[in-house]
Amino acid sequence: MKTEFADVNETRKNVRVEIPSDVVDAEIERIARDFSKKARIPGFRPGKAPARVIKQRFKDQILHDVAHDLIPRAMDEAFRERGVEPVDTPDVRDVIIEEGQPLTFTASFDTVPPFDPGDLTTISLQRPAVAIDEAAVNGALQRLRDRAARHEPVEGRGVEQGDTVMLDLERKDPDGATDTHNDVPVELGAKANPPGFDEQLLGLDVGATKTFTIQYPSDYAIAELAGTEVSYTVTVRSVKRRVVPELDDEFAKDVGVESLEALKARVREDLEHEARHAADREVRNALMKQLAARLPFEVPQSLVARELDRRLEEFARRLIDQNIDPRQAGVDWNAFRESQREVAREAVASALVLDELTRREHIDVTDDEVEREVSRYAERSGRTPASVRATLEKEGGLSRVYAGLRREKSIDFAMSRATIAGNS
Repeated sequence: MKTEFADVNETRKNVRVEIPSDVVDAEIERIARDFSKKARIPGFRPGKAPARVIKQRFKDQILHDVAHDLIPRAMDEAFRERGVEPVDTPDVRDVIIEEGQPLTFTASFDTVPPFDPGDLTTISLQRPAVAIDEAAVNGALQRLRDRAARHEPVEGRGVEQGDTVMLDLERKDPDGATDTHNDVPVELGAKANPPGFDEQLLGLDVGATKTFTIQYPSDYAIAELAGTEVSYTVTVRSVKRRVVPELDDEFAKDVGVESLEALKARVREDLEHEARHAADREVRNALMKQLAARLPFEVPQSLVARELDRRLEEFARRLIDQNIDPRQAGVDWNAFRESQREVAREAVASALVLDELTRREHIDVTDDEVEREVSRYAERSGRTPASVRATLEKEGGLSRVYAGLRREKSIDFAMSRATIAGNS
């Protein structure tokens, strides 16, 4: 077999391969014999048709099968001899195959050459401060109070700002079309309310009916309503006011803490915990950016495309989890893909640097570490470790667990060598 490699750039390579004619003819004969056993040829008993007839009648199919068998084997042999490892499926083109002639083809592929990630001790990172001030604690306490708010019926007065009103509502568009809705809750002051709608409800008592017109501005966010005049008829069915609990020991007990001071301490502790995690993420992101910048060549485009595919699939899964059909979500998928290109390139670059660190530092994971990771996932998902492992083995996912843990160890190794200012 003859091979001729050519560099397109540092990571993209072409290889032209020529498989000798005797190898090709032997494979043609083997495939033709297989066809002969199954073929039904008029005038011949099954399996008795001459090879010449079989090869003539099924020429295109036989040559296709020969190429399908010989080309992958030839590429594997060529890559082993050259000591290169493609990072994605090679792009095969210009295939020429005929009986009695060598099989020739060209394959283009991406590979990642060895490189030096450099001195990790020169990496400098800044950890954000995690101090929590009183304003943050008070804000969290207020959010707790808001979530615990209840709505109480209003008696003896009309509608006021901040009330929640239950309405029967009829809306008439400029073209005369009407639609009616019963038991529509409207919170006065909500940003989604039509402009001027709240003011029309102020002072109304339960049972009152009122008809009024709303003029929507020409720059209104909902295009079909912009610049239109809509008539509303509303009947007030009930009025409730939002009551926020007092911030005291009783409130603390309602949320499971013995006193207000203990609640403040827990809130501060939770905020500090979240801030530490946020700081960790920020430091990690900064590390990945600096590692990505150390890649001394352009990221192979096949890897960027694969990462973009992964990000689109992940986004589509998130939509499905929210019961949104990705096909009906109104997403410009081409624009979304392009918006992710730079972050995908950076993610691949940092991963390649980490992989090189893993090789150079002989970083690996043990079976025990994988078992612990499987057990942690099982605990989070409410399953048994055995069932999780069985699923991973069935889907070929164990190798991803090994790879993920190996990469995390490489990140820890890089972090341990970096200088982190502000670290506590």
